[in-house]
Amino acid sequence: MMDGRVRLPQIGAVLAGDSPSLPWVVVDGARQETVPVSDYLLDRMLGDVSPLTCRSHAYDLPRWYRAPWAVDVGWERATESETAVPVGWLRSARNPQRERKRGAYQPGTVNAIMGKPALRSGYAPASIAHKLSVLHGFYAFHLHYGRGPVANPVPANPARRAALAHRSPVEERVRYRRGRMRPKIPARQPRAIPDDQWNALFQQMRCTRDRALLACSISSACRASELLGVQLGDTE
Repeated sequence: MMDGRVRLPQIGAVLAGDSPSLPWVVVDGARQETVPVSDYLLDRMLGDVSPLTCRSHAYDLPRWYRAPWAVDVGWERATESETAVPVGWLRSARNPQRERKRGAYQPGTVNAIMGKPALRSGYAPASIAHKLSVLHGFYAFHLHYGRGPVANPVPANPARRAALAHRSPVEERVRYRRGRMRPKIPARQPRAIPDDQWNALFQQMRCTRDRALLACSISSACRASELLGVQLGDTE
């Protein structure tokens, strides 16, 4: 299973909740609510996280639950050995959401127009690290109330916590070793459209006003989400 040759059982699902305090609910194979997950998600919502964050955490936890269910181990008896199973599976298995069609960019290549690299067929290291962070928070929450295993099955990284604690932005970033089971996340390279692509885009625009608006938007250094959310009243 750790080599990705065995598929995890597709048990459990994420459903929309009935109340704003719990917008997402995780159910097991019998379509019954998973109470430990609901308690954790409710605590996250009380901490003023967004519903999208709650949804992201809700989808991460069933993938973890499927590994102990496959080896017949309850979540309250999980150890680091049960954590290693889904981590190894995610590093080796193929991601069905990234199945490429014929003629698509191959992994490792870069889109010549957008400058975006093609993702590999498996699960990204950032996705694995996010799942481990969610799982660590899940067990830390229940450990606070005396539930679950005695020790958190997701290893912590004290060196990282010490490096990030009370650090001034002007100080040099302290280097630290990655925690156990944590994947190496490559540094994201900035993307940019080549100059000839910009020239081709401006040539296709027939209105001078549209060219001016596009040039102003580009030179403002706004995020894409900020530009897409601009309304008529914001331009006054």
